[in-house]
Amino acid sequence: MINTVNDGCLTLVCADLDAMPLFRTDDRGKRFGYEPEIAKLLAQHLGLELNWLFVQWSDFEAVLLDNQADAIWCGCAITSAREERFLFSKPYAAFDESVLVRGDSSILSPSDLKGLKVAAIEGSTNMALAKSWIGCQIVAFSGKSDDVFADMVDALKAGEVDAVVDDEPAFGSLLLDPRYKLAFTVNTANLWGAAMQKHQIELKQALDGALSAAIHKGLVTRIWREHLVGITYPENCFSN
Repeated sequence: MINTVNDGCLTLVCADLDAMPLFRTDDRGKRFGYEPEIAKLLAQHLGLELNWLFVQWSDFEAVLLDNQADAIWCGCAITSAREERFLFSKPYAAFDESVLVRGDSSILSPSDLKGLKVAAIEGSTNMALAKSWIGCQIVAFSGKSDDVFADMVDALKAGEVDAVVDDEPAFGSLLLDPRYKLAFTVNTANLWGAAMQKHQIELKQALDGALSAAIHKGLVTRIWREHLVGITYPENCFSN
C-alpha cells in the first residue's frame, strides 16, 4: 500500500471555484471536469479513495508542506522555479495561455495591450507571460481570495481592467456569454502535473505508473475529448 497522509486515501489540494471545463464542485460535493476526472482515474487505478481539500490558492504550498495533503492538483504548471520546491508527476495536461477581453474590445495581439490594464493571478505563469508584453500595466490579483478567477472576470466586466490572462480552457464557459471573447492565444504549452513534497518519490512513481497505464488504454484521450472540446489533444505531452 502506498504511504499517504490519510491511509487508503489520495488527498489532493485544489481551489473550490468554477473553472469549467477544468473543474467545478456541485452542492453535494461531487466534482466535474477534466482535472477531477483524471485524478479519479488515477486514484481508482491505485486502489485509493479520492479526497479533495479545498483551500485558497495562496495556501496550497503551506497545506502540502504541513502534510495535510499528498499533492497539489489544481492547474499547477511545471516550471524550473517550482521544480526547486516540488517534486512533480509526469504531465497530465499541456495548455496554451489566452487573453479574455470584453465583447466590444478591439484587442487582437500583445501589442494592442500597450498602456492597458491586464489582470493575472499573482505569481502565476500567466502573470509571467503578461510581464513579457511591453507597455501593458499588470494588475495582480491575490490568491488569498476565495475565487480569484471570478474576481478577475468581475473586474473585466466592470471596466477596471482591459484584459485577463489565464490558461486557455479556464475561459470555456465564459465564451458562451457575448459580453466576453478571446482576443488571442499564445502557444506556451505549459505542462501541468501533481506537485508533491520532494521526498514523495514512491507516490510520484505510483501516479506516473497509473497515468502511463491510463494513457496507453486511451482513457486520458477520452476524458480530454469529453471535456476539452476544441482544444487539441497534446500527443507530445504524453509521449514519454
